[in-house]
Amino acid sequence: MRGLFITGTDTEVGKTYVAGLIARALVTAGHRVGVYKPAASGCRREADRLVSNDAVTLWEAAGRPGELDRVCPQRFLAPLAPHLAARQEGKRLDGELLRSGIEYWQARSDIILVEGAGGLISPLGEKDYVADLVCKFGFPLVVVSRNALGTINQTLQTLIAAATFRDGLDVAGVVLNNPAAPSDDASRSTNRAELAARCTVPILAEVAWQTERFDAEVDWFQLAR
Repeated sequence: MRGLFITGTDTEVGKTYVAGLIARALVTAGHRVGVYKPAASGCRREADRLVSNDAVTLWEAAGRPGELDRVCPQRFLAPLAPHLAARQEGKRLDGELLRSGIEYWQARSDIILVEGAGGLISPLGEKDYVADLVCKFGFPLVVVSRNALGTINQTLQTLIAAATFRDGLDVAGVVLNNPAAPSDDASRSTNRAELAARCTVPILAEVAWQTERFDAEVDWFQLAR
């Protein structure tokens, strides 16, 4: 099964937005796309159920395949790390379900997009991190980086973490995202060139503020494995 694992250099960098753009591009190219977010916190309550806005965005971008509840089977209310949000509700984050929940999509998809919670070393329990799921699934990483002051340090740290976690994680490349309106942040005009010069993986594309396309053609299906 081909797949990509979308992670970010921090929270609120636009992982879901970028993952949605990738899903739409793959659907347009004729592929059946499965989308999976192992756990989500900070969900909203709707009647008697919790809804993850990220899961809805991914599901709609992929053409509403399968069941929405299977996109993100573990959802919690508090905006905390998932295992802490679960504990606050008197529940427990199911480590086995984090891994097995992807099986629903395998027979229904040509490619699966997995979006992690937070960054690569964000905790998913007392011992697990997002990077542990990357190891389990074996999909190349797409690192979403925010185009803002500080992104060089955050991006390089994420790539170092990927290279040194266990036997090393495969990184397909970096997507530079602009999740905020243009401002007087002078670094925004230089960040891409600096990252390209310092990263050991390619800068795959950039996403401008509120655009619905990448600034470069990327064969996401071929990047996946």
